[in-house]
Formats: sequence, C-alpha cells, structure tokens
Amino acid sequence: MNIPASDGLLPAGTAGFVDHIGIAVADLEEGIALYRDLLGLELERIEEVPQENVKVAFLKLDRTGAVGHVELLAPTSDQGAIAGFIARKGPGLHHIAVAARDIRQVMDRCAAAGMRLLDAEPRTGAGGKQIVFLHPKSGGGVLIEICADPDHC
Repeated sequence: MNIPASDGLLPAGTAGFVDHIGIAVADLEEGIALYRDLLGLELERIEEVPQENVKVAFLKLDRTGAVGHVELLAPTSDQGAIAGFIARKGPGLHHIAVAARDIRQVMDRCAAAGMRLLDAEPRTGAGGKQIVFLHPKSGGGVLIEICADPDHC
C-alpha cells in the first residue's frame, strides 16, 4: 500500500481512507462464492493468520484495489476472536479497518481522547500489516481496527 503524505487536512498519523471491511463467515468458500461469484468482487488473495486462528480472503472493492477490500474471516478452530464472534452473534459484519500513516500517533491520540484500545502495542495481522483495535464501546458500537503497513509504524 502506498500511503500518500497528509495534505494538512487530515489529523496527524492518519491516511484518510478505509483499508477494509471485515466480515466474519462460517465457511470461507461460501463467502467467496457470494462476494466473488454472485456480487462480482475480484478475489485478490487468501491467507491464513495462525496467531488469530483465521483464514482470510481479500476481495477488491474496485478493480484497481485503490478503494479497499472486503476481508472475509473464517475461523480455523473453535478458539480465537472470530470463532467466538460467530458463536455469539453468527456470521456478519465484524469490523471496519481504517488505514494509518503512523499507527502509534493514532493510538496515542485515541488514548488521549479516552478511547479504550484493545491492544497496548501493534501486532501483526493479515498481509503483515500492523494492527490495533478500539473497543466497540469507544467506536459507537463498531469494532474499529487501525492498520498500517510495517514500513509506516
């Protein structure tokens, strides 16, 4: 991801776009069939994130990939956040991920504003991105992921 420099209108450390929308699915192949085969989104890649007990598929929201992705997250075991989410709520919208130019700067600003971070330090997520989550109670009922390429942390 090539993140452009801030034009002075964005808060420091932010990138100004949604990186992806995370959707929990019980079956990755069924999710791909819906979003690729029926709705026409291009499948970019599938990868496993063992430390999160998930297998993910990234589908482009446009053909250039410049607008972001739909991230389908399927549990690989009954352990982990996605398995727990599906057990409690069923498949569905899990999170929205906002890109950051400087993830620590955004974390510090959110913490200073009284938002509850679920991660004290960035951790590695899909695609090698550094990620942190804000608690849904701090995000108006939405789980918010802040993510950045490792080169921008």
